[in-house]
Order: sequence, then C-alpha cells, then structure tokens
Amino acid sequence: MSNTTLKPKPTETRQNVVILFAGDSGDGIQLTGSQFTDTNALFGNDVSTFPNFPAEIRAPQGTLAGVSGYQLHFGSVEIFTPGDQCDVLVVMNAAALKANLSKLKKGGTIIANTDGFDKKNLRLANVAGEIDPLTDGSLTGYALHTVDVTKLTRTALEGTTLGMKEKDRCKNMFVLGFINWMYSRENALTEGFLQKKFGKKPEVLDANMKALSAGYYYGETSETFSTRFEVKPAPMPKGTYRSITGNQGTALGLIAGAQKAKLDLFYGSYPITPASDILHELSRHKNFGVITFQAEDEIAAISSAIGASYGGALGITASSGPGIALKTEAMGLAFMLELPLVVVNVQRGGPSTGLPTRTEQADLWQAVHGRNGEAPIPVIAASTPIDCFEMAFEAVQIALEHMTPVILLTDGYIANGSEPWRFPEAKSLPEIKPPFIPAREQTSSEGFLPYQRDERGVRPWALPGQTGLQHRIGGIEKQDKTGNISYEPMNHELMVRLRGEKVARIADRYKPIRLDSGPPEGELLVVGWGSTYGAIRTAALQLQAEGHSVAHVHIRHLFPFNKGLGPLLKKYKQVLIPEMNSGQLRQLLRAEFLVDAKGLNKIQGMPFTSEEIRTGVLELLSPAPKVSATSV
Repeated sequence: MSNTTLKPKPTETRQNVVILFAGDSGDGIQLTGSQFTDTNALFGNDVSTFPNFPAEIRAPQGTLAGVSGYQLHFGSVEIFTPGDQCDVLVVMNAAALKANLSKLKKGGTIIANTDGFDKKNLRLANVAGEIDPLTDGSLTGYALHTVDVTKLTRTALEGTTLGMKEKDRCKNMFVLGFINWMYSRENALTEGFLQKKFGKKPEVLDANMKALSAGYYYGETSETFSTRFEVKPAPMPKGTYRSITGNQGTALGLIAGAQKAKLDLFYGSYPITPASDILHELSRHKNFGVITFQAEDEIAAISSAIGASYGGALGITASSGPGIALKTEAMGLAFMLELPLVVVNVQRGGPSTGLPTRTEQADLWQAVHGRNGEAPIPVIAASTPIDCFEMAFEAVQIALEHMTPVILLTDGYIANGSEPWRFPEAKSLPEIKPPFIPAREQTSSEGFLPYQRDERGVRPWALPGQTGLQHRIGGIEKQDKTGNISYEPMNHELMVRLRGEKVARIADRYKPIRLDSGPPEGELLVVGWGSTYGAIRTAALQLQAEGHSVAHVHIRHLFPFNKGLGPLLKKYKQVLIPEMNSGQLRQLLRAEFLVDAKGLNKIQGMPFTSEEIRTGVLELLSPAPKVSATSV
C-alpha cells in the first residue's frame, strides 16, 4: 500500500446546480435528497426542492411506476424553482433513467448504478429489446459515469454482521457521500443525523457511516471523476437558518399564532397524503401547549377541533381534497356558530382519490363555494414553503380576531418541497387578540347577547361555564343578538347578510396589494396564486430583462379579494392566469371584476416550469398570424 498523499483534484465553481436523484421508492432516494438539501442549506446556499414519489407504499420494484425522484436546485444566487431541467441525473436503475432522461439537459451528467441495469431491471423497465442504454451508445450526448454502487457498498461493509438485504439499504448513503465529495460538502450533518436516527442500533449506524464515508472517498480516489465542483454561499440576510418544508412551515406558523394569542392549540386530524406531516410536526411540540388528536375519520377530526374552539382553544384541522369534502358540513356549522377554526387543505390531484402524491390547485372552487347555504368563509393561500409559515400565522389571526373559520390552501408541491428559512424573532410577530368577553353578573333582563357585534361585525367569544354568559349554541338559525332559535324569514335574511358582511370586512385588514415585479401598468399582467409563484417569478424576470412589458402579481387572499386587485387589473391591456387546474381563479376574477382574463392551464399532477410560463406569455403577446383561405 503506497503512503503517497493523494493529489487534490481541481475544483470548478458553479453559480447554481440542479440535481435529480432517482431510483426505486425503496432505495432511500427521498432521504438522500433531503439530507443533501439540508447540507447545502446549512452551508448557506439558497435551495428549492421537488420530491416526487409514487402513491403506493411499496410500488413494484424496478418498474416505471415505482420510480421515486428528488430534484434539488441550489446556488449562490436567489433560487425560485427546483429547476426546469437538471444538470446532473443520478439513477439507481434502468426505470429511473427511462423515466427521467427527458428532464436532463443536453450535455448533462449521468451517474448510473450499473447493478440496476441487468437483464431483470431492463425487462422490468420495459426497455426495448432489453438493450443496456449504458453501453449501446444512445447516451453519447451526455457525460455518462457508471458506478457499481451496489458492489462498492457491499465491499465497504465486508466484515459487518448485517445480511445482504440490510447492506444494500445503505446504497443511498454511498451515493450521498459521493455527491458530498463532488460538490465539496462535508459529511458532518448527515453523520449527526445518522447518530440520532440509529443511535440505539449500533450495527446499522456503523454500516451507514461506513457507506457514507466510502462514497466520499470513492470520489477522492476514483480516476473517473477528475474534477470537483463548488457552489459558494448565497448572499442572504444575516440570521439563523434551517431547511424547512411547507408542511413544517404550516405547523410552525400555527404554533406561533397560538402562542401570540396565548392559547393552547388543538389539532384534530385524520391521516391523508400529503397533509399528514403537519400532524407529525405538531406532535413534536407539546411543550407549546399543542394537543394532537388522530381521529377515526375526517368528520370526527373537524368536529373535535370545533369543540376545542368552543372550549377556548385554537381549533385546527387539515386534510386534502377528499377529506375536505367530508369536513364540509362541519365547516358550515363552525361558520354558523361563528367560532374560530383553521382548516388547512394541502391540495393534491383529484377528483376522488385521484393522484395522492401529485400536486394540483383544483380545490379553489371547493374552498370558496363548497358549502350549503350562504356560508362565505375566508380563503387564503401560501405560495412557497416559507410562505406557509406566514400564511398559517395569518390564518390564525383572521380566525381568532374575526370569529370565523378560515381555509388555508397549500398543495403537495410546496408542502413536500423545502427551502432555507430564516427564523423570525418572536417580537417581530404581531400580537393576536381574541375577542374574549369576561364573566359578569347579569345586569339586565335581556341577559347576555352572544351575537351583539362590534364595528367589524364580530361577536364576542364567550367560554362555557362562565357566570352570566349562558347562551344557546347550535346549527339552527339564530335570532339577531340573542342567539335564540328563530325561523322568522326577515331575521334569517338579516343574519345571512350580517355574517357575510363580517367576512367581507376582513379585506379591510389586508395590506395594500403590490406587484412582485414589473411595470405598474403596461401590456400584460400575469396573475398567480399558490405554488405557481416560483415559476411565474422566474419567467417574469426573464421576460422583463428581454424588454417585454410584463408584470407579475401573486394573490394570497382569494376570498375576499384584496380591494386593490380590481383597479390593478384595469392597468394592463391583457391578463394571464397560470393555474394547475382548468381555470378556477380565472373564472372568479372574470365574474368579480369583469376582466377578459386568459388562462394558462396545466392539469398533469406536475408543477409548471418557468419555460412553460414564458412560452405562454409570449404566445399571448405575439399570437400566431391567422391563415386565410386565400393564402393556402
């Protein structure tokens, strides 16, 4: 064995890089991607991610249906999307390559595990003729690097007592170690994660640590990889950062809101993809007065949350489209009772079971209109994982200060995606003041008036069991002010109008609407909502740099609308609304403001790319000339 010190390999600097990890759902792809994300976020890069995995718990191994992917865009510049196409594609088998090759830039790098391209894997992936693409010359337009990850991992773990199956589960750590080396990152963060996760299983911990280290030093010693890369930290504001997913942001925003209101938080939920992680995150924070309850069904979940609000806590529930449908009757009850309630809808592809692990924005009409009777509920939407924190906090503010249910829309794309988040200081968050009424002695023959409203139309919050605050509660129509049961026609119309006016006045609290980018008036305004933000912003900035009169505004308040939205729409000759649905916001804006808004619609379970937005804008700005019959 030579004692010669290895000569350091040259390092090239990159401004930003997009990597896509892909393999079987059992290959640990999501863990590999999330750990590399955390490492880059800790290093100081700006980051955006897109996890993409099958709905089945154990999808058919080696098949296209079983491919799991994790796309990561990190850089020394501001990042808005996970990237339209990747620079590096890491694949563990033939199905992963076949499913994702179209997402790789021409001339991009492929790192392939050769063990995943045997005859069996080629057959399972339906590769024509079972011809190995790694050797048939079909990948000559790319920088192909083949690595027998399986063999190298097993070699690194020789002498351990683990069986072959357990050893092979460490392949993802070998890959992660190699990628850490390739982009000049240390293994330290992942080592800490492994110690925490497998501290009570020393053999498993040792195997994963060895595989991680073996992957790193494979890059150091391999003659195939002659160059490392470096992506320097992004110039981000000073502060304490962590990598955060949208679901984590939602959970922490809800906790922050409860703390600012000085209330306990009760979360009643039933597990459903992709909302379940909100429950998992909240369950870790019992020290903040958080109570989590996994109910037997969606109806029980929301009903328990309403009961918690009746008792003086902050009641919250969450689900996705199918579960929200089941919660609808109880949402109407909470609206009729005028009790605070936050309902989070992490949207996914529908209808019915639909596409459980794919993203969509098709629940907007459901949120705005999906109840019997006249029951307008405020609807707001988050646009990024970080924004999930901000909008969850605002949902709590609105629910508590206006005594109403609030619907917060996110979706699977931002719920599972992640980006660096700078911790806000508690003192920077506004106080939240619920309209509690203190116990009192009854001083009038009329007694307590539970539906006596303030200037905003908000009724007081009377907790059960307090002296002098006895009142009726229930879903039957109430008499104005007293809350007694009333079937009187004029009273019903009055109460419908009073409740509607209260919700409409919530718009008075919104900040003035502002453009995200672009001229204050001009040729075209791109209006977005929810997770289309990153793709629209990237496209709009590019179009503006090219000299086009294009502006971008992103709506976070979907009902009631910001009062400045209507006048803003009138300042542009054309309005384009990209949505991951068939045109739901477009219809709402056309009805509300009588603008001839055009739609750019995508219903594929996948988010927009910035190039799709850019192409849609250019087609609207310069439509193709019509061909007349005489010119044919």
